[in-house]
Amino acid sequence: MALIGTLTSSVSALSNFTEGLEVIGNNIANVNTTGYKSSSASYSDSFSNTLRAATSVDSSRQTGTGVQLAGISTNYTQGSISTTGVSTDLAISGEGYFIVQDPNSGAQYITRDGSFKFDDNGYLVNASGLRVLDSASVPIQIPTTGVQSKSISSNGAVSYVDTAGVTHTVATVGLAQVADQAKLMKEGGNLYDYSATTVAIGIPGANGTGVFKTYSLELSNVDLTAELTNMITMQRSFQANARIVTVSDTILDDIVNMKRS
Repeated sequence: MALIGTLTSSVSALSNFTEGLEVIGNNIANVNTTGYKSSSASYSDSFSNTLRAATSVDSSRQTGTGVQLAGISTNYTQGSISTTGVSTDLAISGEGYFIVQDPNSGAQYITRDGSFKFDDNGYLVNASGLRVLDSASVPIQIPTTGVQSKSISSNGAVSYVDTAGVTHTVATVGLAQVADQAKLMKEGGNLYDYSATTVAIGIPGANGTGVFKTYSLELSNVDLTAELTNMITMQRSFQANARIVTVSDTILDDIVNMKRS
């Protein structure tokens, strides 16, 4: 019965539009998340039922069976860069990612979030305590004693001044170039798992990588106006399909009651 097909199509829309709303809601929730990259859902039509195949004299007759989620993609365009005044904050202007390592498991991740600090052991770490790696994939560390001041320059050089006033450069913050960003997996905490692709680790400004902006952080690339517009469009589509389900159900009830009477 055609009404069953109508119900199937609308129910598929409700299910898939719910996932789309989840994507939009997550983008809006992360509008202030450092280095966050927005996502978007894309859709395609489902398999069509062929009622009549095309011939030399007649066109085909097909009915759709609804919509399906084709995929969820990430927008990796650069977010705006904001000055923070914090000496250990770094933003990447251009391509590339910071590399961080879990000191317990040894697992490595990449991130665009450059909100770093030095921990009690002298390691440069992110907010979760993961250690920032240098251009040789070694955790960056400065001495814990005999240090007057420490700094990170725009070329990524990590330095400290000892009690005698002598400056020592210990490492250069590494920058990873990703072969295929579409294969990155979000891991939470502004981290990406890059195990499905390859990365080349080097220094800023080399081989197409970006450069560092000191005392700065990259903001989320979420376009709040666009997300709110998408949410309204998705909401209206959801409401329209919910209405179709209600109307179809009412008609089916009427048909059943007519048969009983």
